Amino acid sequence: MADNWYTGNANDDAEENRGWILGHFMDPDTGGVRRTEDLEVKWGIHPAGQERHEWTSSDDRTALIVLVQGRFRLNLTVGSVTLARQGDYVVWGPGIDHSWQAEEDSTVITVRWPSIS
Repeated sequence: MADNWYTGNANDDAEENRGWILGHFMDPDTGGVRRTEDLEVKWGIHPAGQERHEWTSSDDRTALIVLVQGRFRLNLTVGSVTLARQGDYVVWGPGIDHSWQAEEDSTVITVRWPSIS
């Protein structure tokens, strides 16, 4: 494929990078247009009960999570929000820590920017 366009499947491509399908961490030799320092995109499939126990902290990025299907709870240092209806989303900026739990089988799209290591 040319390195300025790409077509794929989020389920298939996500397996290679813990769900991430776009960002700075894509392989320099095969990432092509998906390798960028502008943002990161994740296709997350989470079975009911799966959770991130440890809190993500000291992040200097802004994040967006959109619910595709299921029921997904975000715990933020400023409060908790449950994404329950398809299309529900939450956005938070630098300095807000988070953890999460899939209350039902859930699929979410996460976008973070900028893409930094």
